[in-house]
Amino acid sequence: MASHEFTSIRSPRVKGARRLAKRAFRQREQRFLAEGPQAVREALGTAGVVQELYTTSEAEHRYPELLAAARTQDVATHRVTLEVMGELAQTVTPQGLVAVCRFVDVDIAEVREVRLAVVLSHVRDPGNAGTVLRTADAAGADLVVFTDASVDPYNGKCVRASAGSLFHVPLAVGLRADEALSRLGDRGIRRLAADGSGERSLDAAMAGGELRKPVAWVFGNEAWGMPSELRAACDATVSVPIYGHAESLNLATAAAVCLYATAREQRAYASRA
Repeated sequence: MASHEFTSIRSPRVKGARRLAKRAFRQREQRFLAEGPQAVREALGTAGVVQELYTTSEAEHRYPELLAAARTQDVATHRVTLEVMGELAQTVTPQGLVAVCRFVDVDIAEVREVRLAVVLSHVRDPGNAGTVLRTADAAGADLVVFTDASVDPYNGKCVRASAGSLFHVPLAVGLRADEALSRLGDRGIRRLAADGSGERSLDAAMAGGELRKPVAWVFGNEAWGMPSELRAACDATVSVPIYGHAESLNLATAAAVCLYATAREQRAYASRA
């Protein structure tokens, strides 16, 4: 059971957790909120990530395994009223669980082997960014980079959209796009800018064997695409072919197509090697 119970949103501890909804406080404290049973479960998958857990009485009875996992890791757990949970949670219908977690990002140099990476440059929509992170995880990516001009990956909507993948994939945060591309290029990783106006189609890149070796896909802003200087910093610009009449694909869908095409090519090539 929870070690404390909070009934007032004016409690200093509750107020301290609530302010992590703002980026400035997240950056200062290097902590963020993960909401809901799935996110909490994945966060508890790595000891030391969850620092506090807030739960309602109903959630304690619905998810006893999560409370047990938190106790095993000596996580401070606090029961709160529905009113307090409503203030902590950032969803319309809270599921009764909110965890305070430490930042999980790493330096690119800490990721020793990178065969498939994602670089998000000027990606501002947290739902799109979180979905791309989730897709990268599903495709087996080794690294996801959120550049300094992109949304904060610890934004509540981004955390929810990642569906727990934030805790699975090595994450680098805050690098300039040119620096990230330079560091990946120095490691022999081919940098491909995904852009609808790309001079090379994904089909051609696959046919030419360009996806078989280490690749970093670079995705730009949802509305105005890839800056010209960023395309120039990449080894090639690749477009996803449109076989029907749609004008284009949205960012998350295009990322899924590119990442899965690369993952399949790399696995097929490795099996023949």
